[in-house]
Amino acid sequence: MHALKLYKLTLAERLADLAVDALIDEADLSPKPALVDRRGNGAHSDLHLGLMHASALSLWPAFKEMAEVAIEWGQIGLPLREALGRIGREGEQAMLTTTGGVNTHRGAIWALGLLVAAAALEPESTGAGAVALRAARLALLNDCHAPQPLSHGAQVAQRYGARGAREEAQLGFPSVLQRGLPQLKKSRLQHHGEQNARLDALLAIMTDLADTCVLYRAGLEGLLAMQQGAQAVLDAGGSASLAGRRQLHELDQQLLALNASPGGAADLLAACLFLDRIDGAS
Repeated sequence: MHALKLYKLTLAERLADLAVDALIDEADLSPKPALVDRRGNGAHSDLHLGLMHASALSLWPAFKEMAEVAIEWGQIGLPLREALGRIGREGEQAMLTTTGGVNTHRGAIWALGLLVAAAALEPESTGAGAVALRAARLALLNDCHAPQPLSHGAQVAQRYGARGAREEAQLGFPSVLQRGLPQLKKSRLQHHGEQNARLDALLAIMTDLADTCVLYRAGLEGLLAMQQGAQAVLDAGGSASLAGRRQLHELDQQLLALNASPGGAADLLAACLFLDRIDGAS
């Protein structure tokens, strides 16, 4: 059955459900290196799993409205881009109200908001590549109403010449399409189990991503530790193997010692899970 036609929901409601589900599934996934999961708060002193759930649920109205305006405008252009920016900022304020000022999902609002709108624009064309391309076209448009102060991620992206969340979207989410989704499908075909397949997808994203969250917290040392450690897990057989689990534990401990939490990779895993759910549905 079409992933976007289940239950008696509108298209916008279903897409919002899928986006929130992706955020909750990402938060619940365990054991993630130095990230909030069912074991604990990772490298974060101000986050916990319940807060991540509450934050994700608070974003449902924003995702629904993003889908609705995409359906209303019906085409990619500056009016839609500016509407998405406004809704995203309102969603961020709702998130911050829910979390008491803690930034839980700012990057995810950007990534998933674009993907939700892109899926809503052409619900009969939901292949991952097609949706990501429409999202990229939206991301390339300049929202003149966006605030000018640079986020932490944008600051370190400039400092290190890294590809931040904006550039990742503008390029069509290569970390998801070229790393995360292929690894997710590969691990499933190898019968690693769904949770291990999702962990492997996260690790695949981490192997190549210049994660600005890690750069902000731990600089190039942290980034290198994340990328090399994630590759070591996959080289050892992935998270479904005993050797891979040992490498994963080692990576977790190393990133915790560096206070390096790969939040950018986590946001892209949520994007990966969203695209996986709607990929090719017709």
